[in-house]
Amino acid sequence: MPQEESYFDSRAAILASIPHRPPFLFIDSIQSWTDDEIVCAYTFKGDEFFFKGHYPNSPIVPGVILCEAAMQAGAIFTSKLLDSETAQGKVPVVGRMNEVKFRNIVRPGQLVELKVTFKERMASAYIFRAKVSCESKTAVTFEFIVTMTEQSA
Repeated sequence: MPQEESYFDSRAAILASIPHRPPFLFIDSIQSWTDDEIVCAYTFKGDEFFFKGHYPNSPIVPGVILCEAAMQAGAIFTSKLLDSETAQGKVPVVGRMNEVKFRNIVRPGQLVELKVTFKERMASAYIFRAKVSCESKTAVTFEFIVTMTEQSA
């Protein structure tokens, strides 16, 4: 797997890797990628749909959205582990989340770093460890499992 190539920063490469689309796409760029880890970034602009109702007088990014952003990074990582024949007609989905710990708040206008480390593969399940950081502070940590499932018609 290539380490750091410029196409990882392109929106087209991200869109080609996962089925997520705005307004539910929380990856702006891929900062680095090794055989064991992917680091992505996303800036919460403040106009995302959830800010209207999630603490509207003092908006914060919902923890579940921070987890979703990290899991999208894991899905991108997973997409490159599979050959095109194995991935044909399949999409990455999360099967489990463990040890979720919310540590700091993220607000509109802030950039998050999504560091996802590949731990192991068990049959068709890929196990990852995620760390979401904002301004050098950990916002969320957790483990999760991604599997591939048939894409609906």
